[in-house]
Amino acid sequence: MTRKYATADTVGIDELLDFVRHRHHMVLTTFRADGSLQTSPVTGGVDEQGRIVIASYPQRAKAANLRRTPRASVTVLSDEFNGPYVQVDGDAEVIGLPDAVEPLVDYFRAVGGEHPDWDEYRQAMVDQGKCLIRVTPVRWGPVATGGFPPG
Repeated sequence: MTRKYATADTVGIDELLDFVRHRHHMVLTTFRADGSLQTSPVTGGVDEQGRIVIASYPQRAKAANLRRTPRASVTVLSDEFNGPYVQVDGDAEVIGLPDAVEPLVDYFRAVGGEHPDWDEYRQAMVDQGKCLIRVTPVRWGPVATGGFPPG
């Protein structure tokens, strides 16, 4: 059996966003009121301004935490468990309705492509009371893979 060696590739912002743009499985980490960490598995994408975008609900812990402490960490995973991943830390904001409607359209496009009926989608977002979380990358680790330590 061939050994798989760990990798850790340092990347710039453009390479980071290219990596994240094609991966939608993420873990969002926020800070509770007592300073402890709260993590949530989420689906996310990258908007045209290079921010990681995540749809949520305003009453969820992650949204409440971010309104109080607008910093987050997002671990972006590959579809395959042992695939490459990266941790992105940044400034975060929660956009509520009605301001969130068009950014939620951008979120859908980033994650799922075109919707067959955008008016229906917009109404569904309003009916569901959705919000949008945006994380602006400030710092990120290397794009890494697991495995044996190199050499």
